[in-house]
Amino acid sequence: MTLAAYRNLALATIGFTVTFWAWNLISPLGKAFKVALHLTNVQVAVLVAVPVLVGSLGRVPVGALTDRYGARVMFPLVAALTTVPVLLLIPAKNSYAAMLVVGFFLGLGGTTFAIGIPLVNAWFPPDERGLALGVFGMGMGGVALSGYLTPRIHRYDENLPYLVVAVALALFAVSGAMLINDHPDRPVPRTSLAARLGRAGRLRATWELAGLYAVGFGGIVAFGVYLPTYLQTWYHLDAADAGTKAAGFALVTVVFRPVGGWCSDRVHPAVVTAWALGVVALFAVVQAFDPALSLVGTLDFLSMAAGLGAASGSIFALVSRVTPQERVGSVTGIVGAVGGLGGFLPPLVMGAIYSGKGTYAIGFMLLSDLALAGCVYAYGRMRTAGATPTTTPGLS
Repeated sequence: MTLAAYRNLALATIGFTVTFWAWNLISPLGKAFKVALHLTNVQVAVLVAVPVLVGSLGRVPVGALTDRYGARVMFPLVAALTTVPVLLLIPAKNSYAAMLVVGFFLGLGGTTFAIGIPLVNAWFPPDERGLALGVFGMGMGGVALSGYLTPRIHRYDENLPYLVVAVALALFAVSGAMLINDHPDRPVPRTSLAARLGRAGRLRATWELAGLYAVGFGGIVAFGVYLPTYLQTWYHLDAADAGTKAAGFALVTVVFRPVGGWCSDRVHPAVVTAWALGVVALFAVVQAFDPALSLVGTLDFLSMAAGLGAASGSIFALVSRVTPQERVGSVTGIVGAVGGLGGFLPPLVMGAIYSGKGTYAIGFMLLSDLALAGCVYAYGRMRTAGATPTTTPGLS
């Protein structure tokens, strides 16, 4: 591999991490905003959800634009534009309505996933893409980084988190503009944005991959949102202990994402996906029986985290197998959007089930059913998809 490939992978991963920190700036401070603005639980939930929803849906057009203009333009541009809502959080923090508006534009930071995938995919040959895409995917750790650092920096000065993230975004935007390079043989589509999205949407594989990613990455998002609440409600942990354990869950998903990609370079990624989701299905059933958290419960959650992380890595290795290079951005945008949105229904379902039945067991059994369905579909249908990896121009 060339030095340029590794340089672009490193820059993409750093950019992904920083923009995802920005994307998640509001959530860790939700309690502070609730107190300061006298918000209800529903209002806080809406405030947290707005940037996440916009970031998920925004991946669709941003992915298509990346196919057309390349990551060299899109990555620095999105990072630079994201500094605007980050800084606007400072004057907006005293008004709920203003926070909602700024949160909408803050969602732009969550779209960079659809920029980095086609960039990394183009620079690495088929037998190394899985690991490379998995390494890039570790940038989703920016969400965990935000959850850990943002409230701690906020204790020193309530404006400091926004200033720190704005500076980090600006530094990346400048370095990205100077150092990111699209592959010289990258095919550039000439059709319109709507036409490219239409072609991507008509691919059966796009929606098959989106469904699998909704289970894999959607499960990560769902646990990230709801796990602290579950641990406090069911196991009676305090907020700090629940947050620490949730951070450990997130760390395992980040570590196992490149593991799933690495395995996909050696075994068909659909097989890796099937095994990973099978692990999730098995341990979700175990958790439905409410094991003690001190040993079995902790191992249970860490095993599900490993399975979800590995599945998230292997699914995008599968994207590179079944998608022509000139459509990777468009397909990635759709798949990434569905994956992000897939994390919002489970917390609502879990909360509703607990309110109605006084137990979370039904929710974990539903998770097991979904993971098992994904396991069977990945192995039965997707195992033959893209038997020959899609070739990258200039690397074959």
